[in-house]
Amino acid sequence: MPHNSITRLRLKSIFSLAAFARETRAISAQLAAAPGFIDGAVLAEGRLVFWTRSAWESLDAMKAFRDTGAHRASMPKLVTWCDEAAVAQWDGEPANDWDDIYARLVSDGRLSRVKNPTKAHTEKRFAKMARWAPEQPIKPTRK
Repeated sequence: MPHNSITRLRLKSIFSLAAFARETRAISAQLAAAPGFIDGAVLAEGRLVFWTRSAWESLDAMKAFRDTGAHRASMPKLVTWCDEAAVAQWDGEPANDWDDIYARLVSDGRLSRVKNPTKAHTEKRFAKMARWAPEQPIKPTRK
């Protein structure tokens, strides 16, 4: 049974966008090569909001990715870059439709720590998704 993870990040300033994009590219490369990674994508929603989805062979595989490399190096930066951040995880079938992913975050999401949270973040309110760009799929590259 796959383990699934989704994230929603809202940058507090356009001035961190270039650095965030560089970090996202490095994390996406790490993700594609990660043992146990099945499938994923990044979505630039607009309004400085970004989503990820990933499916894993196991929770242990996801944690091994999360706790190493570019991903681990980037996580502390999000505390200052973001004013909203949330994650949801579950075992079972992946949610590949963004409406389902949004609903999963609303129902099961937990807040990540950010230095200057918005009122919406502290109240755990997520604006209805407004997909302004197509998702960028991430496929495994390992043999």
